[in-house]
Amino acid sequence: MKFKHLLTASVSALVMAAGVASAETELTVYTAVEAEDLARYAEAFNAHHPDITINWVRDSTGIITAKLLAERDNPQADVVWGLAATSLLLLKSEGMLEPYAPAGVEELDPKFVDGGDVPSWVGMDAWVASVCYNTVEAGKAGLTPPTSWQDLTDPMYAGHLIMPNPNSSGTGFLDVSSWLQMFGEEGGWEYMDALHENIARYTHSGSKPCKLAAAGEIPIGISFAFRGAKSKAAGAPLEIIVPSEGVGWDMEATAIVAGTDSPDEARTLVDFTVTREAMEMYNSGYAVVAMPGVAKPVEHFPEGLLEAMIDNDFEFAANNRAAILSEWQSRYDGKSDPK
Repeated sequence: MKFKHLLTASVSALVMAAGVASAETELTVYTAVEAEDLARYAEAFNAHHPDITINWVRDSTGIITAKLLAERDNPQADVVWGLAATSLLLLKSEGMLEPYAPAGVEELDPKFVDGGDVPSWVGMDAWVASVCYNTVEAGKAGLTPPTSWQDLTDPMYAGHLIMPNPNSSGTGFLDVSSWLQMFGEEGGWEYMDALHENIARYTHSGSKPCKLAAAGEIPIGISFAFRGAKSKAAGAPLEIIVPSEGVGWDMEATAIVAGTDSPDEARTLVDFTVTREAMEMYNSGYAVVAMPGVAKPVEHFPEGLLEAMIDNDFEFAANNRAAILSEWQSRYDGKSDPK
């Protein structure tokens, strides 16, 4: 088996369930799933398959996507478990995924399954854009709640707003992609030019803007609804706002990396990722999961959010990803956090 290198960044995580120290096979699994969820994902899988150890390599969507592309000629991952579908569409177009129809895939909503004769990826859950608004800090600053994306360009919000950098964050990319779809290419960039005037900084994490808003470090963070609901449930003084024009979204998805040294074990893992048990696990953090009839309401999830999800053109987002990110970088990167 070829040597697998793991990221040494502090965000990487190695998780082993108890009793699997003598596992026969190790899988290197790349993911953008929230770090606090990785242990329970591995534990649930290892309850059924204690002979397979998961070595997690975790980072934000943009960084994981770039790493996979950089390793195209020498793949280091066996499986991707939890990466934006737009990223997996890009990897598919580069011939980097091993098509596989996992057992039970027919139970999933078809929009969560790649459209190939044999799917190259399968979806898990969806995350949806929203605005996290700290009512206490906003009150101190004399702000009023926005009701739309366009409202956020009002000068009163100058310096009070943060959002994710789309080159690093899948949430940031779905924001930018959705604005270009909603407002048109010219109108989308005009909108982002105006929004940029009010941005205090761009983070390299999709959840961080909401976490910072929840902590009172900024009044407004553009993030995703699950993060806002989770912070509000923990007692943060947040209002989770659904902009009136609609909201972008993306899905977390799973795929086998072409060239894996452990194809049977990789298929075993992907089989598990589409089970009802896995879907119930995803639902603890996401209101939308791939298997119909599984999702239960998530506490504090904003009303009307699911209806506000735009008719997202994933092919547009994937096919234009490089050009969109390059344009964004040239216009706005000066306000990004250091990497």
